[in-house]
Amino acid sequence: MEIKNSRRDFLEKSIFGGTLALSGLPGLVLGKGLNKFPDKIGNQPTGKIKPDKILRSFPENMVWGYFGADVPPKLTVKEGEIVEIHSISTSGVSREDPESFFRENNLPLDDHAKELIDIIHNVAPEPSGIRGHMLTGPVFIEGAMPGDSIEIRIHDVRLRSDFGVNHVRPGSRDDVPLEITNQESFVYKYNKKRTSAELLPGVEIPLKPFMGVMALSPPSETGRVSSIPPDFFGGNLDLKHLVKGTSLTLPVSVEGGLFTTGDAHGAQGNGEVSGTAIETSMILVAEFIIHKKTIQLPVAETPDHFIVFGLNPDLDEAMKQALRQSVVFIHEKLGFTYEEAMSISSTAVDFEITQVVDRTEGVHGMIPKSIFTNHKFDYWYSS
Repeated sequence: MEIKNSRRDFLEKSIFGGTLALSGLPGLVLGKGLNKFPDKIGNQPTGKIKPDKILRSFPENMVWGYFGADVPPKLTVKEGEIVEIHSISTSGVSREDPESFFRENNLPLDDHAKELIDIIHNVAPEPSGIRGHMLTGPVFIEGAMPGDSIEIRIHDVRLRSDFGVNHVRPGSRDDVPLEITNQESFVYKYNKKRTSAELLPGVEIPLKPFMGVMALSPPSETGRVSSIPPDFFGGNLDLKHLVKGTSLTLPVSVEGGLFTTGDAHGAQGNGEVSGTAIETSMILVAEFIIHKKTIQLPVAETPDHFIVFGLNPDLDEAMKQALRQSVVFIHEKLGFTYEEAMSISSTAVDFEITQVVDRTEGVHGMIPKSIFTNHKFDYWYSS
């Protein structure tokens, strides 16, 4: 495939030149992990966060369906740099005739569509037969070493298209109701402000975009693994709470972490019961903070909650794991006895089904910060 270097060089020079030219502004660096433009200058909002680096969804930056320590990084960043990562959803689009999807659904063959089609034509699946999501990355984070953990701070999640796709497939799992007899794909079209998606007249779903897949590499001895089941290194967690202004912390297994993302969702219910959400294309704006601390499983945080995970092919076992993680987290982070932590988990922690469709099923525990009245929790994001 011919790479249009002149267009890309121009874009990259424009972006990096603009960022560097502004680097002398007072107050631009706000402290560790807060390297971003101010929300306002005077009384005027500044608009979008200005990234230090951008990883676009060109074919050479995509990985179709897998994670692995041997996958070459497509971008290197320093801790605290703001990086913009573009993702593409190929959901519902035929590999043999991708243009037909846009014709049949009365969608424009715009730049987004052309980029998607270019990816389908030029990105090959993993040769061994591993299958999964169309992903962007990996990103190498300088200074991250095995035994560390990396906090992914989500500064923004922006929709790239005006539609998303959801699929219903009879018999795809044994919990799909027998009444589902037809295979259908539904195209949800967004309103002009991209705040809601319409399935049919009178059915509008609020858009709450998040990345279904955010992963670091598994250990090198694991080899390449499918992006479908989530694991201790993250991956296809499908946690609907990981919206703008939240963070996800994952354990580091290889040098640089090797962060990969994709499977963007415009909206999803807990469970993701049809097997898909509103599958769409998005831009993740994030930064990476290295913690010299080992963790065993992902941990997430919002302005109001800490979130722990249970991951297991058996939903009952996933629940047991999430409960244990809740008890251990409350004990270790907040200083309560295990018995007190168990009582708090029973009286105040909401355990929700994350998803039941990814081979490894997920349960997450929502630990509210507000109940701990003697603790002050500093948080990196303010809206």
